[in-house]
Amino acid sequence: MREKKQEIREKVWRKLLEENVALPPFPVEGRIPNFRGAREAALKLRSSSIYQKAQVVFSNPDSPQRHVRELALRDGKILVMASPRLRNGFIVLDPRKIPSNKVGLASTIKGAFIFGEKVLERVPPIDLKVAGSVAVDIYGGRVGKGGGFSDLEYAILKTLGAISEETPIVTTVHELQIVDSIPMDTHDVPMDYLFTPQRVIKTQRKYPRPEGIYWDKLSGHDIESIPVLKLLLQRRG
Repeated sequence: MREKKQEIREKVWRKLLEENVALPPFPVEGRIPNFRGAREAALKLRSSSIYQKAQVVFSNPDSPQRHVRELALRDGKILVMASPRLRNGFIVLDPRKIPSNKVGLASTIKGAFIFGEKVLERVPPIDLKVAGSVAVDIYGGRVGKGGGFSDLEYAILKTLGAISEETPIVTTVHELQIVDSIPMDTHDVPMDYLFTPQRVIKTQRKYPRPEGIYWDKLSGHDIESIPVLKLLLQRRG
């Protein structure tokens, strides 16, 4: 399964470059790829009822979703970001505490650390989770850049009680990132909606969501390098 996922990643990265769709930062390999139309995809999400109902939006920190983060802050929503590799837990940004001329900066990783509050467990209840993707399929399948952090974020948030089975999970992607099929493991989080610059796709979701943190799949290094995991493991005893 791991080899198949990597094959899908490499095919999508290559296609984005060949079609001149990829945008900086480069190289796209090893990243959630930025793409032409990322803002249009974010605007599609913004016009959806699940976004409009959400008071607290969770987003990955990658480049193509920066538009989602900025729009959420401009729309007065609380934004929760994962810190890179979860080494600083989560960052909570309250738009009421950010000067209007600094919202664009606050939607970046650098700016989030300036204007946001770092938290390990005091995460507000999430109304909408936005994930970054390398590739997706119409059945809810998703593959990221290979670190497993998006799936781990979900597992941690569920364990903390900040996310529920009913919380919509979505991604913004280019049409070229939609593939025929993606193999999914028990810890992989399926998508409910895909937003591209051209359309909105409600997935024909056929995969269950993970039950929580699968501790047996984590190494000692994983736990040591992610403070919130250490905290949750101590609670388990």
